Amino acid sequence: VGTSCVLTCPPKSNIRMVTWKISPKVGGPCTLGYRADQNKTDSTNCSGSTNWRFRPDWDPALQIQQVGRAHEGNYTCEVVATEGNSQKMYHLTVLVPPRLTLYCDDHGNPVCKAAAGKPAAQISWVPESNSTPEEEGHDKGTVTVLSKFTAHSTDMTNTTCIVSHPAGNQSKSIAC
Repeated sequence: VGTSCVLTCPPKSNIRMVTWKISPKVGGPCTLGYRADQNKTDSTNCSGSTNWRFRPDWDPALQIQQVGRAHEGNYTCEVVATEGNSQKMYHLTVLVPPRLTLYCDDHGNPVCKAAAGKPAAQISWVPESNSTPEEEGHDKGTVTVLSKFTAHSTDMTNTTCIVSHPAGNQSKSIAC
């Protein structure tokens, strides 16, 4: 989320026509087209953040600026060239890194929270804890995971929460 994304088309010489067909999960379909015989590009129902990376006669790649959850969906590039036609399909899934917080509860137990991540984060502890994480789903497809450290002994001074997520891993330490 928030980065730029480039989707490429199969490389061909002597391109006659390129069409990007975009079917987002949310909102209506969008089409970008290019015709070499007229040196013309066309866009139907596409947002300003979705456009050609460069000139389509040089490079028919699609660029999405500031990727957000609304960009999730299916993207198909169709190329018509003198050497034949080709097609490439993508399914774009947007990852949202969770916000990590670590605090001590009223009983002096460390609590780790990985808020609003997509997909749900995995939480582990150092030293090990046999806690069972709780998940809360949100309407935008994100998930908050909460885990309370349960100590095996009472002479612990420092605990570390490790949050594993496809968008990047994070860790924080605390002494309660």
